[in-house]
Amino acid sequence: MDHDKIEQAVKLFLEGIGEDTEREGLRETPRRIAQMCEELFGGYQMDAAEPLSRVFHSETGDMVVEKDITFYSVCEHHLLPFFGKVHIGYIPDGKVVGLSKLARTVEVYARRAQIQEQLTSQIADAIMKHLAPKGVMVLIGAEHMCMSMRGIKKPGSKTSSYAVRGVFEQDMALQQMFMQIISD
Repeated sequence: MDHDKIEQAVKLFLEGIGEDTEREGLRETPRRIAQMCEELFGGYQMDAAEPLSRVFHSETGDMVVEKDITFYSVCEHHLLPFFGKVHIGYIPDGKVVGLSKLARTVEVYARRAQIQEQLTSQIADAIMKHLAPKGVMVLIGAEHMCMSMRGIKKPGSKTSSYAVRGVFEQDMALQQMFMQIISD
C-alpha cells in the first residue's frame, strides 16, 4: 500500500471540500487515513488459500454451518461502509476446516473495496476451490451507509444476497435446512 499517495489524495480531498489542511485537527488526518487504509483494505494482501488450507479429515457428510460472522466492508461505488452478518453452510467431502478459518475467509474479501453481491460469490467460490466440499451456501445481510446516510437516506434498510454452489444448487431441501438453521 502506498501511504504517500493516500496522504496526498486525502490532502487534496480536504482542500477540495474547502478545508484548511494545516488546521490543528486536520494536520495529521492524511497520515491517520493512510494507516486506517492498511486495516480497511488489507484484504488485497491476503489470500483465502491460507486459512482454507488448514483442514482436518472427517468422514461426516452432514452440513456444517457457521452463522452470524460479523463483517465490515467498503462500497466501491461511494467508498462508504457496509456491514452486517455472513452465514456459511457447506457439505464436507472428506475434510472440514476450523470454524475460525471461515471467518478469516470472510475477512480476506470484506477488507477490499467491494460490492455485496461480489463478496457473497467470492466467499462461496473460495470455499469450493480450496476446501472442495460437495456444496456451499453463503448468505449475507448488510446495511449500506450509501443508502442510510446519503441518497435515499433510509437507515436500517438491509440488503440480502446469497450464493449456492455444488449440491445446494439443485437441492431445495438443503437450502431450506440451511435457512432454518441460520434463523434459529
